[in-house]
Amino acid sequence: MPVKKMTVLGLYATLSLAIYAAESALPPLAPIPGFKLGLANIITLVLLRRYSLKDTALVLAVRILLSALLFGNLLSLFYSLSGGTLSLLLMFLTGKILHQKFPPLTGAMGGLAHNAGQLAAAWLVTSTPAVLAYLPLLLPAGILTGLFTGLCAWLADRCLPGRTL
Repeated sequence: MPVKKMTVLGLYATLSLAIYAAESALPPLAPIPGFKLGLANIITLVLLRRYSLKDTALVLAVRILLSALLFGNLLSLFYSLSGGTLSLLLMFLTGKILHQKFPPLTGAMGGLAHNAGQLAAAWLVTSTPAVLAYLPLLLPAGILTGLFTGLCAWLADRCLPGRTL
């Protein structure tokens, strides 16, 4: 990987981690366990448009690993990897199908997939289907927050030099 590209991806990873840290410092927005805006996903959405899936996955993995080390634990790492991986894959596919033309919809699919991935991880960890009781709350929340982060990614990408969404 060229040094310039590695540096830029490192800066994106740092920005993503900083956004995650800032969001983690906020009080909960709703009394639903696991509910967050997912603002760090803005960076993932911008990267999916500007870089390859491999580059985007690398930045996402760095952010997830560092956020678990700095702010979480092994269990939060498992939840974040589950949700983040599923979200990344669905956003990549959605972006390809829509030719990168509707970032809010791509973000909504990512929010939906992230919450589904985390619920699946919780089901595996707890061995109880009771965690699925959160499904009616988390899935619509994931769609709404994904629409918001997709809109933010679209606006952010328009401000960056080079390619745009």
